[in-house]
Amino acid sequence: MENTLRRRLGLLLCGFALAAASPAPPVVRVDGGAVRGAVAADGLTPLFRGIPFAAPPVETLRWKPPQPAAPWPGVRDASRPAPACIQNDQGWNHGDYLTGREDCLTLDVGTPSLTGRRPVLVWIHGGGNRAGSPGDMITSPVVREGIVIVGLRYRLGIFGFLSHPALSREGGGSSGNYALMDQIAGLKWVRANIARFGGDPGDVTIAGESAGSQDVSLLLAAPAARGLFQKAIMESGTPSFGTPFRSLEEAERIGAEADDLLGAGGDMERLRRTSVPALLAADLRLHDAALPSDSYLWLRTTIDGTVFPKSPGALLAEAPPRPVIIGTNRIELELPGDRPNRDEFLAKGFGAREAEARAFYRSARGDPRLGTLDQQIATDVTFRCPAGALATLLAARGAPVWRYEFDLAPRGGQTRHALEIGYVFGEERSAGGLSLRPYWVNFIKTGDPNGSGLAQWPRFTPEGGAHMMFEDSSFRAAGPLRPQPCGLTDRL
Repeated sequence: MENTLRRRLGLLLCGFALAAASPAPPVVRVDGGAVRGAVAADGLTPLFRGIPFAAPPVETLRWKPPQPAAPWPGVRDASRPAPACIQNDQGWNHGDYLTGREDCLTLDVGTPSLTGRRPVLVWIHGGGNRAGSPGDMITSPVVREGIVIVGLRYRLGIFGFLSHPALSREGGGSSGNYALMDQIAGLKWVRANIARFGGDPGDVTIAGESAGSQDVSLLLAAPAARGLFQKAIMESGTPSFGTPFRSLEEAERIGAEADDLLGAGGDMERLRRTSVPALLAADLRLHDAALPSDSYLWLRTTIDGTVFPKSPGALLAEAPPRPVIIGTNRIELELPGDRPNRDEFLAKGFGAREAEARAFYRSARGDPRLGTLDQQIATDVTFRCPAGALATLLAARGAPVWRYEFDLAPRGGQTRHALEIGYVFGEERSAGGLSLRPYWVNFIKTGDPNGSGLAQWPRFTPEGGAHMMFEDSSFRAAGPLRPQPCGLTDRL
């Protein structure tokens, strides 16, 4: 009996000790109400998931600018992963597809502490503007470097980018780009609330990869986003990915195509009552003849009249200069449609200088690092050359610009699209043990990626064109990046 009582007392005391050792779930009051987060496995890092920054964009709010989130009573649970925005299943995004909801305008926050004033990184995820989510970005080791991370969700595909004649009439002559409006609303939430999470609303860096990088570049252009962030990081993505900007009239034709597929007869209220599965199915059938592949459909930027009152290129030329990192991976893309579409791809990519581009690639060879000839063409036209044009435009305006090319891969293989994310926000390192993270952390904190013990990364200038080469064996400064064929096009 005595031994039994002793064991019970020991278990009880052990339980008390564990309870005392476990930190209480953090609670923060934000616009709309209080949210209760969780503490990461390290026992130190407060994490908050699924905080609403706008009202659910459903029913009468479908295809409308984001509206303020309604206040909620009590304390909202923000400890569990939030649903992604609704999307089609492309395989790589299967998890986000399974959790996808139309009610998805939420964000996540990971912070070193709820006190103090730390630099803030707002992550805008990639996925072709039609798939993906922030995932677990707020658990990145970058938080341990003293940086608050915010992961945004935004409407995708047909839900986030549809223009339509009836929507334009509703919007006073403008429609589309609701996803960009979502991102701007998220940045406004950050400005109003991030100090309560230990962040500095006056020291915000926006960053993204692929479509997220494109959206970052567009936020640099958007007049409504000015003053909401101070620095920007663009990994493999620029405005429209080298395709010509889309007029509102062209965008409305795509909306009319969706209308016909769904049998709505031009009735916007009928479209708003259309089921999510039907809209997702229609999204897969929409076509833009100006594009090399309809997988680019929502990557071609629409000059909608509201978010972009004129060309993003013209808006970037007027925007205040801000420090930026911009770069690409050595191999980003296979040629859409493979070799049979090469001629059309070159014609659309180089326009009047197509013959010169064709002559350049005719003399080029496959390269283990640059990839096959078709991979070189696809990466040049869609990623590398537009990144150079954007870097030149921004630097000419006086912005501090740092450009890079990434060519790391596990076990000496070839690099690929999005591979750099793990070397910045995860634990991946080069064969020599080098990491990109210190450069990104320095930039987020100071506006300059350079720091003690790092290979010097020279600023890009239109005259010199310097870039940083991140390779397995070393990180080194280099000169102009692919001056030919990129000198044959100035598309962003």
